[in-house]
Formats: sequence, C-alpha cells, structure tokens
Amino acid sequence: MQLVVARIGRAHGIKGEVTVEVRTDEPELRLAPGAVLATEPAATGPLTIETGRVHSGRLLLRFEGVSDRTGAEALRNTLLIAEIDPEELPEEEDEYYDHQLMDLDVVTKDGEEVGRITEISHLPSQDLFIVERPDGSEVMIPFVESIVIEIDLEEQRAVIDPPPGLIDDRAEIVSSREDSSEDTDA
Repeated sequence: MQLVVARIGRAHGIKGEVTVEVRTDEPELRLAPGAVLATEPAATGPLTIETGRVHSGRLLLRFEGVSDRTGAEALRNTLLIAEIDPEELPEEEDEYYDHQLMDLDVVTKDGEEVGRITEISHLPSQDLFIVERPDGSEVMIPFVESIVIEIDLEEQRAVIDPPPGLIDDRAEIVSSREDSSEDTDA
C-alpha cells in the first residue's frame, strides 16, 4: 500500500535543496536519508533522499541527482509516496492513515446519513474530509475532535456533530434564522 508522506515545495538556495510540506507523523522514519520514494507524477521519480535538515522550522531535503536550483524547481508540487505494510497501524489510538478513512460512511450523531469520504485534504491548519453526499454534491468536514466525534473502523463509519451551517442547505439556514428572529420579537 502506498502513503503520501510529503509534497515538495519551492527550491531553497542554489544547491538543489527543496522545502517539503510533511504529511506524515513519522518524518524521521519516512523522510530519512537513503529513503527511496515513489512520486506523483510518476515521471519525476523514484527519488532517493540524499540529505535532510530543518531550517527555520521547515524540513529541507536534497535528492540524489538533483544538484542545482533548476533541478529542484522542476520537482515543485511533486508528491512523495512511501510503500507501507497494509497491516501497519499508527502508533497513537486516535491517529489514522488516509487509506483507513477513505470510503467511510459519514453520519451525524443522530444517525442522519451525510455521505461517504472520497478524499482527504491535508491543509496546514487541519485536515478536511471531502464527503460525497447521496445527491452527488460534496461537503467539506474539518477533521477536528469537536466535529468528528467518533471513527469506527469496524462499522466503517465516521460520526460527526456538525455546527449549524456545516452540512445544512443554505435555504434551511436562512429559514431557521428567520424563525428564531420571529421568536425573539414576541
């Protein structure tokens, strides 16, 4: 099984180093010198990590065969992919690999069906579930403890407690606001 562990950012300096957006909780294992990683797009890889260091809080990597800024810039936005054992699980109880979360059914705590996780977007501040609703539309659910209250891998579902407006249709939100404003006028 393959796991996206990083995305290559911009070149750093003139000797072939690149900034890296880390997408793994184990960068010291997955992004260590000597690691050979597949890439997306596949034509840019595989890449072997030659050196790695942290500079101003950001991981910098240099790959074998990339010795100048031009070569480093050509790798920008490439995804780095590690091969993992499908039975391997994260160390922490409340941590999950993307492959464990993909295709989970999403329901509210009241049992209302929301949809199915079709994509996980890794943003700097938090991860987002991209959920396809039964009608084919999509909704984004922040993967934070206050909203995603349970991940049940045995039942293949994620239980959410969404704040008002997260999954509601705009018309329902406007209608409920109008109803509540009428209640306060009385």
